[in-house]
Amino acid sequence: MTAARILVVDDHDIVRQGVCALVTSQPDWEICGEARNGREALRMAAELRPDVIIMDLLMPDLNGLDAARQIKKHLPSVEVLVLSGHEDSDLIQSVFDAGIRAYIFKSQARTHLVPAVTALLARKPYLTSHISEVLFRRFEQQATGSEKEGRADAALTAREREIIQLLAEGRSNKEVASDLSISIKTVETHRASIMRKLNLDSLSDLVRYAIRNKIIEP
Repeated sequence: MTAARILVVDDHDIVRQGVCALVTSQPDWEICGEARNGREALRMAAELRPDVIIMDLLMPDLNGLDAARQIKKHLPSVEVLVLSGHEDSDLIQSVFDAGIRAYIFKSQARTHLVPAVTALLARKPYLTSHISEVLFRRFEQQATGSEKEGRADAALTAREREIIQLLAEGRSNKEVASDLSISIKTVETHRASIMRKLNLDSLSDLVRYAIRNKIIEP
């Protein structure tokens, strides 16, 4: 039987090592690669075509959510398991809206990682009771009208979200252009569009937006 091929993505070495140890404890699973950020994950997913990607959310260069969105768009058969420490209900809902079918907290990895990957390999979703509670509370808020209407970033493109992260991490327009292999003029056009869509006035406003929406860590 062919071994299940798993790509592990996390910017912390010790977390990746722990996840790899759990994965390789299973006789029919193998680590096909390790990545430190979402951009590396995109490249390695395209090259390696793993069965499952285990991915953190908040990482430099390109966060896990935006990387997962692009992976599911271009490689829909690849399953993604989000392994994160964040319990924000908007963030969790965004993960499932992106077509990801499993989300577990890092604190519960020893208990839930293996059964979650097993479920994904069988093309089944995996929800812990904790995640179900978070999503149910969010549903109740929406049903009672206490949830805010819409999201400010609903109109942002995938490219604009990439640029937001790079600018918020301190990159200049020139550095963003180099990282994304686009012209400085294109970066300036995207930047102006972002500020207009989000009704922001300055780079500091953009940084606060990125932190508030879990695009970067404070």
